[in-house]
Amino acid sequence: MAKPPLQFDNSYARELEGFYVTVQGAQVPAPHVLRLNHPLAEELGLDADHFLTPEGAQELTGMRAPEGGTSIAMAYAGHQFGGFSPQLGDGRALLIGELIDLNGQRRDIHLKGSGKTPFSRGGDGKAVLGPVLREYLMGEAMHALGIPTTRALAASTTGEMVLRQNGPEQGAVLARVASSHLRVGTFQFFASRGDHARVRKLADYAIARHYPDATAADSPYLELFRQVQDRQANLIAEWVHVGFVHGVMNTDNMTISGETIDYGPCAFIDAYSPDAVFSSIDRQGRYAFGNQPNLAQWNLARFAETLVLLINPEDQDAAIAQLMEVLEAFPEQYQQHWLDGMRRKLGLFTERDEDLDLTNDLHALMQEAGSDYTQTFRALSRVADGDAEALKGILKVEGTMDWIARYQHRLGHDGKHDTRAAAMDAVNPIYIPRNHLVEEALAAASDGDMGPFDRLLEVLSTPFQLQEGADAYALPAPDGFGPYTTFCGT
Repeated sequence: MAKPPLQFDNSYARELEGFYVTVQGAQVPAPHVLRLNHPLAEELGLDADHFLTPEGAQELTGMRAPEGGTSIAMAYAGHQFGGFSPQLGDGRALLIGELIDLNGQRRDIHLKGSGKTPFSRGGDGKAVLGPVLREYLMGEAMHALGIPTTRALAASTTGEMVLRQNGPEQGAVLARVASSHLRVGTFQFFASRGDHARVRKLADYAIARHYPDATAADSPYLELFRQVQDRQANLIAEWVHVGFVHGVMNTDNMTISGETIDYGPCAFIDAYSPDAVFSSIDRQGRYAFGNQPNLAQWNLARFAETLVLLINPEDQDAAIAQLMEVLEAFPEQYQQHWLDGMRRKLGLFTERDEDLDLTNDLHALMQEAGSDYTQTFRALSRVADGDAEALKGILKVEGTMDWIARYQHRLGHDGKHDTRAAAMDAVNPIYIPRNHLVEEALAAASDGDMGPFDRLLEVLSTPFQLQEGADAYALPAPDGFGPYTTFCGT
């Protein structure tokens, strides 16, 4: 018996009236599902074959609402590069419903590029093929790396040309899946209007959906903040572990669930540099690679501001003091997540005080050498196995051999572990979405050749395992690639 295409249980639309507007997606001339994520469809319990029909393509582009779905644009605000915009919202996106996946988890299905909404602010509400495929690729790569993320269910073309800065481009729609699309900016939307009853309703909904154990705390809203902060500290640490730069960490791009969302001007570093910036609009380096933990804490402070009256409406100063106590713990909290992950990358099974200096000194050598971040960490398992020469061709600076001696001495405190190298290789990837390969794949796709995209996606699906014939996918950009710049793609 065929599975039903979608079985919705739309709690956001049902429980949060006034938090969205109902809107139908734009009619497009020739909807076509270009790529469907079959493993994700299976995980969601969906009938993949349905989406390869004309009716399925219409649903995945927003032309028609699926049976039982709700076509709504969500309201939110946000700080963008430090400046507050009181009304943003889904200006080119629709939440078409929620379903319960095969693991019993509630998941949103959300369309991006489906046409104008009341939140469009003068935009056309459309998306184009390159950014849609970038988000598909990046989300799946992050998922394979084990990092919490939204994921693409499908990339569809619309059969229309969309005007952008460089001329007309092929229109497209991304169907993405998330545990929810609740953002810090969702709370800001209502808090900035003084609508604290709706802030409370939203907080209660977030707790029930993502942090149900918070209800048992003495202060459930303070516990909500504490748990959101911990997830964000862990998420940013995981980004840094693999060299990921989000590029646009606005408060409307920080989820309450702790998932990575909105792969606009994102990139992965090749050479290690905490100052790495790829976004064309981040001229001050606000969202640089090494600044991401600071910006996460800044965003969390904006979230905390929305919760003050929920925590203690009679004594706001007391509520602020409670929130600040949690917030001020963020740097140490983040460092612990980061250092725990670095210990795994270094193959350290125990904790010693020297580990922080050992890790920081490795980063300093990488920065001095301009060495490839991913290749450096991957080579460490060979060093841990006794091959002190494994890093010499990567870290070509004075002090490398001294660091290796310190590292091997540190490993001695752990004792012998036959599984150490394998454990390290399980967290230090060989393959990441190298920027030059991403650009090659997107350029080919724009010309009608999906082969490079499909091959890159295939390699990135198993990033920790050496793959035959994939040597080129493990290499940094060639010398002629030059400085890399990414764009929002809106």
